[in-house]
Formats: sequence, structure tokens, C-alpha cells
Amino acid sequence: MRIEINARNYRVSDRLREIIEKKMEKFSRYFDDDAKAVVTLREVGKDKYAMEITIFFGGGNMVRSEVVSDNMYNNIDIALPKIEGQIRKHRTKLGKKIKQTAVDEASIYEQQPAQDKKRELVRTKTLDLKKISVEEALEEMELVDHDFYIFLNEKTGKVNVVYRRTDGNAGLLDLSYAG
Repeated sequence: MRIEINARNYRVSDRLREIIEKKMEKFSRYFDDDAKAVVTLREVGKDKYAMEITIFFGGGNMVRSEVVSDNMYNNIDIALPKIEGQIRKHRTKLGKKIKQTAVDEASIYEQQPAQDKKRELVRTKTLDLKKISVEEALEEMELVDHDFYIFLNEKTGKVNVVYRRTDGNAGLLDLSYAG
């Protein structure tokens, strides 16, 4: 597994880089050699640091974790067990995209057994999609004070989603329709 460490508004010490690489390398037991892990470190405010870990594998699949705390070393110990938990929990969905024997072994990061609360659908909403521009969708999102807004892109004719990112900016999900 290739490991890429990026920093934004944060200086990565050699010691921190070494620890991240050592702990991330343990995930190679789950993935083939072509997997790529991207670790992004950034300062998000006064004495607050964010770590985002995304592992790309198996031709377009990924697992991701993002944590914020007052210490980047703590972030490692929070984010990595979250990623492993996602892999173990969704191993049947991931199927042959991960190494099957890896989940039979003991956990890399021993955790307290999580209480797996099954998510329950508690509400269904019906939306009328408006054919609008991305800029108008951003305005609508602000008007309804949500973190996302679903709309029909007037340029492409496809369903898109604009969303509020943790850095305060906005993102756009431009959906592709798989058969």
C-alpha cells in the first residue's frame, strides 16, 4: 500500500510522519499492493488539528475517516480504529476487494466492542427537484440552513448535490449513473 501524507497549514515533524507511516502500514494486510492511503493533516483553528485518512482500493472503492482534536497524535489513535471498524463492519459488502483472510485475524487496534446500533429509517421526505444553476443551489442551501442541497443541474440535466464542507467552503457532488 502506498502512503501519501499531505499537510495544509500544518508542519509535519519527522517523528509524526514516521508514526503515521508505521501505523498505516498495518492496513496493508487488508488491501492489495495497488491500494493508496492519503493522509491529510491541517490546522482548523486555534489549537485544533484535523486528520483525514482516505484509503483508495479495488478500482474506485474507498474508506474514509476524519477526526479533529487538540493533538495530532491523538487523531491517529482515533482515526485508525474507525477505519478498521468500517472495514470489518462492511467486509461482506466489500467482498473480494479486500483480503478476506485479514478480517479473520485479530484486530490491529483493540477497541472496546462497539454497540452496533442498527440505523432506522424514521422519516421520508419527497422533494421537487428544481432545475437551477450551482450558484442558485448554494443560495438555496443557505436559505434553508442545511448542510446540503439536492437539485437538478440546469447545465447538465443531472441530479447534483452541493454541500457545506468542514472548512466552511462548499463542495459539489456531480453524480454519475452506473448501470
